[in-house]
Amino acid sequence: MALATAGLLFASAAQAATSRTSWVVSQIYGYNHPLAATDSADLATKMSTMAASAFDFYRGTDHIFYQDMATLPASAYTTAQTGFTWIGGDAHIGNFGAWQDSSGNNVFSADDFDEGYLGQYVWDLRRLATSMVLAGRANGIADNDITTAIKTMVAAYMSEMSDFKGSSDELSFQLKNGNTSGVVQDTIGDSKGDSRSSLLSKYTQLSGSTRSFQTIANTLVPVNSSTYSAISAAMNSYIGSISSSKRYAASYYQVKDIRQKLGSGVGSLGKLRYYVLIEGASSSTSDDVILELKQELASAVAEVDNGQLSAADYGNNEAQRVALTAKAQTLNADVLIGYANINGMAFYFHEKSPFEEDFDFTQLSSAGKLNTAATYLGQALASAHAISDQDYNSAIVSYSIDKQVTDAVSSTSGLQSEISTFAFNYAAQVTLDWQSFVSAYDAGTALY
Repeated sequence: MALATAGLLFASAAQAATSRTSWVVSQIYGYNHPLAATDSADLATKMSTMAASAFDFYRGTDHIFYQDMATLPASAYTTAQTGFTWIGGDAHIGNFGAWQDSSGNNVFSADDFDEGYLGQYVWDLRRLATSMVLAGRANGIADNDITTAIKTMVAAYMSEMSDFKGSSDELSFQLKNGNTSGVVQDTIGDSKGDSRSSLLSKYTQLSGSTRSFQTIANTLVPVNSSTYSAISAAMNSYIGSISSSKRYAASYYQVKDIRQKLGSGVGSLGKLRYYVLIEGASSSTSDDVILELKQELASAVAEVDNGQLSAADYGNNEAQRVALTAKAQTLNADVLIGYANINGMAFYFHEKSPFEEDFDFTQLSSAGKLNTAATYLGQALASAHAISDQDYNSAIVSYSIDKQVTDAVSSTSGLQSEISTFAFNYAAQVTLDWQSFVSAYDAGTALY
């Protein structure tokens, strides 16, 4: 069936939510069980977190979302060419935030790249819009107002893509304090007010002239000697993964201490995560740097279009894929982004930035706040898609995605309605799936 025809069917017929308990339990077990041998404590945290709300369940099950994308009808506003958009893959409302880029600008953007892959741009729009339904309802916002916010987000996305078409504006566009308002502007302001000393005080301690990590129960815990040695040994490979033009002197990367980080995120719980304290620019303890190392698996997007992004493009290394996505989708990217294998597992490296602020969706406590934020969410997503096409690496995406998307969307109002309809229908499915999960969780069913 042609994409356009399938999309029209989808738009005209309600997508009925169905109970599928055994399938959901099987999917969750199959995805998480391979991680149980290395990080069962975090998997227990993941399950209890997902049981708390439909939105938390949604955050932890992007693999289910893409299984569904493989079977649900396509959009009326896609083409073969738009299927080569470099998407984030997990564009829910909690995966945006503020940070300070490598040029010192405090900006708001997409900030999670674990599932980065080539796919249809509408998958990011669908996933974001569905998260707006779940988060909006959790905040007590009426469905009519959530619908308005989704349409605002889609309109902002399309307006920005249209602006980028035929220009190079995407290579300078950033959301900053001066062109934002509301909760997004507040998040940028919080980032601007952060400091390296505050981050170091939170996680480290000084003993004389020596800085080391604190041990924080259920948050930051020691690693055994073999893991410590394996991470230390991987540093040279990591440094080699950084472009020579962005590489510091070897002394910058000198390892001072290592801890395992527990309890971060939702979907990524169960994947190993480490913090590595390194020397930084000088021998002073005031400019020490924390690197975050995160185990990476195959992208969930590959479940629906495996091979769209050639493994050769990322060296058949999933951490390299994530590093490429992070650099492709952000202007003035973190210069410490890199990757290495540790004990046979792929790890994505980046700075645990002192200036990083997560976007707190619970602050979107009114229709007006959600609608204001929706504009910036749409713009941020458009920016990520537009700068990661031929502008980043024409060998991976050989043309302008902003042009392809703009040309494919014959009606912005049509796309708004389609995405909104999808979001509410899929939120109903997520809620049913969550209820199935909770029943299994409460019954003690093996989920990992």
